[in-house]
Amino acid sequence: MTTELNAIAFKAQTHPKHRFQNLYGQLTAKSLFNGWLNLNKSSAAGIDGVTAPDYEARLVENIHSLAGALEAKRYRVSDVKRVYIPKANGKQRPLGLPTLTDKIVQQSVSDLVQSIWEPEFLTCSYGYRAKKSAHQAVHSLQMNLQYGSYGYIVEADIKGFFDNMDHDWLLKMLALKIEDHALLSLINQWLKARVVEPTGRKQKPSAGTPQGGVISPVLANIYLHYALDLWFEKVIKPRLQGHAMLIRYADDFVVAFQYKDEAEMFYQELPSRLNKFSLEVARDKTSLKRFSRFKPNQAMHFDFLGFRLFWEIDYKGEARVRRETSPKKHRAALRTFYGWIKEHRHKRLCQLIPQLNRKVQGFRNYFALSGNSRSVGRVFDYILESLYKWLNRRSQRKSFTWNGMKSMLNHFGFQSMRVRKPRVIVDWYDERACDLRGQ
Repeated sequence: MTTELNAIAFKAQTHPKHRFQNLYGQLTAKSLFNGWLNLNKSSAAGIDGVTAPDYEARLVENIHSLAGALEAKRYRVSDVKRVYIPKANGKQRPLGLPTLTDKIVQQSVSDLVQSIWEPEFLTCSYGYRAKKSAHQAVHSLQMNLQYGSYGYIVEADIKGFFDNMDHDWLLKMLALKIEDHALLSLINQWLKARVVEPTGRKQKPSAGTPQGGVISPVLANIYLHYALDLWFEKVIKPRLQGHAMLIRYADDFVVAFQYKDEAEMFYQELPSRLNKFSLEVARDKTSLKRFSRFKPNQAMHFDFLGFRLFWEIDYKGEARVRRETSPKKHRAALRTFYGWIKEHRHKRLCQLIPQLNRKVQGFRNYFALSGNSRSVGRVFDYILESLYKWLNRRSQRKSFTWNGMKSMLNHFGFQSMRVRKPRVIVDWYDERACDLRGQ
């Protein structure tokens, strides 16, 4: 963080009720250059087609021109390019791609807003925060369920969250800590920016923020901080007799309870709470489940962030919460790797194997955690079988034996999927678990 951001973060932490003014004046050439450094340069171009290499060719001139436009209040938000990417269930996920200029300004504003709200966010929130990750969310959930006194799980899904965030509510939430009309007006411009569909049709959204926008993650965290996190912490938990915890990563969250009646109470009140903020639970993906160490079996399970959690008896005869790749993600990985190998089998091996290795390592980095060796092992074996099959179909005669293929993979540095133990900090959520912190 820069000195200016550190000062803002310190003020936000030491004066929780302070409302920040003149944040718009922080959008200088220096902050814009820092925003450029933090951008993902490999992301797709926006509606104007300008890529990172194009912009970098005249970087100093472009940054100073953008800073001048912001200072003179001449900056205007560009249209957002709509693209669709396939999902594992066969549907398509809509993404919004701002122009590179908009991304730079959004990154600078996102850094400002994140610095203000980071001290406000609760421990249960893991998405898009520094030193927080999906692995930490899954691991903390697993450990708390293992050592806590929870017996019931409410797994919930918000239907089209990024498309249905209410703009008025979001601006009211931002105004709680920001007293800068120019900055709030700038954020409102991004919320109202026209979206250009692949067909060329243009529409101005009345709700939501595009997935793909740089500032969208922090706005989503702020929205759910007030709509869900604080409500659970300040309203729900004081009414409970037993232990309860909420763990949330962006719009994916799981809530655990000690007693069934309290879990049912939350399950009944959750839809009305979300409706107040123009959100809706996906009924087919929201459920209340028994999850108890006293009846451990794999039929008692739930999915969270691509992992399936379930109780299992270990070799010592003790009940343990296990995690493995969820069946949906497992099947999707098999289809993806098989299809990619089949489509790219014609490439030269010096191109094919390094590209496949990068895809395999991307899967390994997320799913190859301790306790999940069986699942990632099956995926890796399937990859080898698919590769063996399609390499031997590149010509009329058999190209490789198994030993020959393994030697070839070793030559190109192809790595296996070895599981690794995550180095994460567990956040404990109830009194009983707190006693286990030092064990």
